[in-house]
Amino acid sequence: CGSIQHARDVFDKMPERDVVAWTVMIAGYAMHGCGEDALKLFFQMQLECTKPDGVTFVSVLRACTDLVTLEQGKQVHSHIIKCGFESNVFVGSALVDMYGKCGSLEHARRVFDKMPERNVVSWTVMITGYAQHGHGEQALKLFCHMQHECLKPDAAIFVSVLKACTQIASLEWGQHIHSHII
Repeated sequence: CGSIQHARDVFDKMPERDVVAWTVMIAGYAMHGCGEDALKLFFQMQLECTKPDGVTFVSVLRACTDLVTLEQGKQVHSHIIKCGFESNVFVGSALVDMYGKCGSLEHARRVFDKMPERNVVSWTVMITGYAQHGHGEQALKLFCHMQHECLKPDAAIFVSVLKACTQIASLEWGQHIHSHII
């Protein structure tokens, strides 16, 4: 249990590998901080003609995010479009997160705006991206927009929104957010 190398040994000995086997191995690499291995395996999966699913893409995007590798992330995004997963809310949220953490807020926002469905995670990663990169006003505007969509914010959003309040030095906004928290 917990041995990524043991898992890889078992994976390599499998006579046939389906999308689940590939995805589990890719996710294992991503979760254990082995992003480069996750990406290599993803591209090997493509060479062996196994079609990825939404869970595969979320795992690969996590690897790109951890490695802060925008170019690899863009390649994965292109595969997502080719495979028709761009409208999947989980994949879309992972894309927004990856672009945001890699510092490409324009790409993150473009993906966010094109999402046919958004959940609280989608909103959180976009707001967090703005807050992490010093765009407090945009984070707060997006938070207001989220409230108009009647989505209930979670603790992660409040952390990012409070950070945005400090960036723009707005006590009034800070008090407003605090009233939502309590």
